Amino acid sequence: MYTGYNTLNMALVVPESGQVVACEIDDEYVNIAKPFFKEAGVEDKINVRLQMCIKTLDELIAAGEAGTYDFVFIDADKRNYDRYYEKSLELVRQGGIIAIDNVLWSGKVVDPAPDDLTSQALDKLNKKLHTDQRIDLSMLTVGDGLTLAIKR
Repeated sequence: MYTGYNTLNMALVVPESGQVVACEIDDEYVNIAKPFFKEAGVEDKINVRLQMCIKTLDELIAAGEAGTYDFVFIDADKRNYDRYYEKSLELVRQGGIIAIDNVLWSGKVVDPAPDDLTSQALDKLNKKLHTDQRIDLSMLTVGDGLTLAIKR
């Protein structure tokens, strides 16, 4: 979630019955974001989970929410992107979108250095997504790269 900018924007466009689940591990960022959620009138649409993202994803799946989400945005711990992607693929419905940020990683994914584990992880995920028959794929070369994976 970080400071909540993307979370706020998503909450502004979901319908009244919609909800945004935001993952964050640092309560400092949650405290920065919450006043803006309130000021925008969307605080009731945002469910902040202050814990590791993978734990939140596992809890959502265990609660029977697999196949019920329209959209997942992944932008956090780059080395765990593949784990987040697999859990997100369980959570989104057919036709749902998983957006993955920073997939170009300043170009370092093209030929990752042997000691650059983050770039290696992103490169491996990019190659996996390219051949993943469970999704339709589009990588946007805007900013630092954004992948859109649409569940078949």
